[in-house]
Amino acid sequence: MMVKTQFSIKDLENLSGIKAHTLRIWEKRYNLLTPSRTDTNIRKYNLENLKKLLNTTFLYRNGFKISKIAACSPDEISQLVTQEAQLQREHHAIGSFKAAMLGFDNQQFDITYSQLSAHTSFRSVFFEVFLPLLNEIGMLWQTGTIDPAHERFISEKIKQKIIVQIAQEEQKEHAPDAPSFSLYLPYQEIHEIGLLYANYEILSHGFKTVYLGTNIPLQSLKYITKHHAKTTFLSYFTVKPDHESVEQYIDRYQKEICTANSYDLWLFGVKTQDVKNHKLPSNISIFSSLFQLIDKLEKIKKS
Repeated sequence: MMVKTQFSIKDLENLSGIKAHTLRIWEKRYNLLTPSRTDTNIRKYNLENLKKLLNTTFLYRNGFKISKIAACSPDEISQLVTQEAQLQREHHAIGSFKAAMLGFDNQQFDITYSQLSAHTSFRSVFFEVFLPLLNEIGMLWQTGTIDPAHERFISEKIKQKIIVQIAQEEQKEHAPDAPSFSLYLPYQEIHEIGLLYANYEILSHGFKTVYLGTNIPLQSLKYITKHHAKTTFLSYFTVKPDHESVEQYIDRYQKEICTANSYDLWLFGVKTQDVKNHKLPSNISIFSSLFQLIDKLEKIKKS
């Protein structure tokens, strides 16, 4: 698949949130962008046009007049963005991460993250920047504005940052009797970011984890029970299982894993939304969000 390096005005609208009609006015009145034209006179914008627009949009939404922005040189725009970014870190970071994604720019992503994390907790970065960014990118991918390669690039960068935080937490000592959690994704499930972040939160609360990762058949959990007489299993159901209902999966879990002992299973994800908690066995819990997980961990820690 060819990765996009030329963007339509509709792509710019999707990426910036500025209506195409307004973009045409900015282009005509202020010469803000300089697109090329196809043989049929259709505008095409390169990556530099797009990055300039993202910076312009950030300043415009922070009170700068478009006439003033258009009159600035690229260096002056960068200076203004840097100044405003100190006051609007999260908003600026999302735009900067999008620009890094579009150019597959590791350095820009890492610099933006370092500047953000110097003033903000990792939990805040995740919920206030990474999750909104992922949601926006998901919509951009669905509309064809970006390629799957763009989505994969940003997802992997976010995973790397979570893994670094996990590694730091794993270096800390945990009480021998601390609760244990075993985290996994079901067979053929690969959407890992939520599970990784859950692992980070569990560790940061002082608990122990066994992280199995993606694509784990149910029967493989038996090997965990041989080494852990008591552990809570935790999983995300985003697109899998698709050959059975969540209720059927839970029934198999009860029969295959909870034969000698009952092991708690905490479930998250889109596939679990319609499952009724009150109809489940007492060892099965459905969580609607990571915030609910954090609340549960806080209660366990205090008990």
